[in-house]
Amino acid sequence: MQKDFLSTQNLSKDDILAILERAKHFKKLGKSENKHENLLEGKSVLSAFFENSTRTRMSFELAAKRLGADVLSLNPSISSTAKGESLIDTIKNLSSMQNSFFVVRHFNSGAAQFIAKNTSAHVLNAGDGCNEHPSQAMLDIFTILEHLDGVNFKDLSPIKGAKISIIGDIFHSRVARSNIYAMQGLGADITLFGPPACLRHASVFKCKIAKNLKEAISGADVLIMLRIQLERSKDEVALPAEYPKYFGINENSLKDAKKGVLILHPGPVNRGVEMSSGVLDNTSLAYEQVENGVAVRMAILSLLANK
Repeated sequence: MQKDFLSTQNLSKDDILAILERAKHFKKLGKSENKHENLLEGKSVLSAFFENSTRTRMSFELAAKRLGADVLSLNPSISSTAKGESLIDTIKNLSSMQNSFFVVRHFNSGAAQFIAKNTSAHVLNAGDGCNEHPSQAMLDIFTILEHLDGVNFKDLSPIKGAKISIIGDIFHSRVARSNIYAMQGLGADITLFGPPACLRHASVFKCKIAKNLKEAISGADVLIMLRIQLERSKDEVALPAEYPKYFGINENSLKDAKKGVLILHPGPVNRGVEMSSGVLDNTSLAYEQVENGVAVRMAILSLLANK
């Protein structure tokens, strides 16, 4: 791995294997009474989230604490950024405090890369605009492999040839991009589906585009459901009231699905929109993804500490 964790595009197969193998260890540790392993003792992790977050922020902060790091959280609404301080000056000031890691979520695509160029600290991209969310892709792959291969990550072969459908707001989704880059690199067969406005420029990914929900579901080994990002789309896509009928999944639509299909969602889930409550609570792996997120982020932090 490189100094920073910014994208799945520059991760080698060996990088992915290293993350997943170590995450296996940390997931087991998380189920034990003593969940800590002080690999980052004496180091500090700054959590800087310029956009709202629950799962990713708490997951990274918990991961850092379980590794023994000092964890600090920047709240932009009450920081000097609210007074007009530029991002570069914020980073330079925080770097002067000798922070070891920056975990950054920002509304501008490319913000994490920009920060990485301006600090010697390790920078982890926790989501930048519509660009990427690489740690989400790693935990999604981890979750899929647990079910396809019982966590035998020796060659990642279960991903090769796996039929994975990503359904929802592809255009605005950093999760979709990171998953496509990583999973295509591992040989997955990816299909995309969503409202037409959410599939703009989707041909650039060189994935199959399904014509309807039934086509997207049929034969898929994995369904990755995405919410419509109304905060970014500004009424460009179907309203939630219309969405479930054509693009959401429920017990009835899953009759067209392969037996044992894996259903993922990065959250937050809009119940009754992307999926019914019955599918979310009884069939999907959404909560398991959250558990795996802590282990995967512990793995990423601990690997970067050695760079």
